[in-house]
Amino acid sequence: MVLDLLVQGTNLSLATYGGLCVAALAGSLVSASIGLGGGVLTLAVMALVLPPSILLPIHGLVQASSNGFRALLLRSHVRLHVLLPFAAGTGLGVWVGGNLAISLEVWLLQLILALFVLYATWVPGFRSNRPGNWKFFGCGTGSGFVTMFVGGTGPLVAPFVNAAFDKRQEVVATHATLMTFQHVLKVIFFGLAGFSGAAYLPLLIGLLLSGVIGTWIGRRVLNKLNERLFRRIMRWVLTALAAQLLYAAISGMSI
Repeated sequence: MVLDLLVQGTNLSLATYGGLCVAALAGSLVSASIGLGGGVLTLAVMALVLPPSILLPIHGLVQASSNGFRALLLRSHVRLHVLLPFAAGTGLGVWVGGNLAISLEVWLLQLILALFVLYATWVPGFRSNRPGNWKFFGCGTGSGFVTMFVGGTGPLVAPFVNAAFDKRQEVVATHATLMTFQHVLKVIFFGLAGFSGAAYLPLLIGLLLSGVIGTWIGRRVLNKLNERLFRRIMRWVLTALAAQLLYAAISGMSI
């Protein structure tokens, strides 16, 4: 059967293939409409069926494509002045995280990330004090390091972007641009480290196409959202993601 070629050489069924594509579409739709959340959603679903050696590189490629297309659609709203310090920090963070021989426990990284997201989301001073270049450099370094272990670091970057810009389109477009760069850099590192997932190429194509469709739909939703409602939704989505990270951290603690 021709469709069987889509999963040949993997341990996936056609139903699982379809489910992963639906998750990629839904994740891209969510991220394009409110700025974040979709990457973590996609990662959570992919983690149920993909082996760890495949999970982070494939997720990185999917997120680079989804964020890149979102940034392209909203290119007039991208604020590039924060990209250079963020990119410099990301390069440092990815290099340190990828080369660390003795790494931090994943649960500890999740715990730190969750606590920071809650702080940045709910403490008024974080938003009133707009992040400058040095803060974006630090954000890039920290998130670049963490992404080599956890994968989905959009919630760590989002509070900085949310605090730096007033318009929802600027928040979503700039966040997408920063995350595109970070995921591309991560994928390059995995490629240089010897990652080979040729058997998963049909899955990757399906996920990329699903992400493009979800992003296109999500952009239409974003343009219809009220600015105040957008901020409220983003705050509670960040809180929900932080709660999920706290739960994962507690579950992963060795007692």
